[in-house]
Amino acid sequence: MSFSNNRLIILLLTLATIVLLPLEAMAHGVDEKTRYFLQNNTGVQFFPFIYIGAKHMVTGYDHLLFLAGVIFFLYKSRDILLYVSMFTLGHSVTLLLGVWQDIQVNAYLIDAIIGLSVVYKGFDNLGGFQRTLGFSPNPKAAVLIFGLFHGFGLATKLQEFQLPQEGLIANLIAFNLGVELGQFAALTVIVLAISFWRKHQTFTLFSTTSNTLLMSAGFMLIGFQLTGYFTN
Repeated sequence: MSFSNNRLIILLLTLATIVLLPLEAMAHGVDEKTRYFLQNNTGVQFFPFIYIGAKHMVTGYDHLLFLAGVIFFLYKSRDILLYVSMFTLGHSVTLLLGVWQDIQVNAYLIDAIIGLSVVYKGFDNLGGFQRTLGFSPNPKAAVLIFGLFHGFGLATKLQEFQLPQEGLIANLIAFNLGVELGQFAALTVIVLAISFWRKHQTFTLFSTTSNTLLMSAGFMLIGFQLTGYFTN
């Protein structure tokens, strides 16, 4: 059965809604074993925090959706490295400072902004800014700024557990290192998948649909988080 482009987009948006809403409820979930460890650990626990950071990033699909949008139209390895480094710099600074200095940010609002970053990147990839404003915002600055917000999002997850001060800096560094390792692993898969897809005619044909879906996912994340903010 053949679908028109409009019908295909509607179908994909519906599937995305079905898949993403349950996933959002489980996003960044912490199992009981990890929760107990974070609430009761003492001293420097370098390798456990690396593992927790890596697992957190691999399951943090809101961060990965944004990065997928960032690299969607990047063809050179050095460009991918540059943009990912800007994102890493941003989220590393606010992750470390947010927990170390106990900078309190509402988790629902910061996650809504992370959802906004996904919408932003999809809209940018669709040429929305160029058509509506006549120019596109500096993409490197945007990635760095949103990286700062993503870091606060990571920080709020750790702040929930009120980590002890003993060994805090070393454990934060380990968690951030784990985040980077998880990010690298996930991005490797994403880059390979997009690179493989670029070799096929469908990449150009459905790039608009893909970034429309990206925006839709971002709007769903925003809606979910704002609902949580106003109901809790």
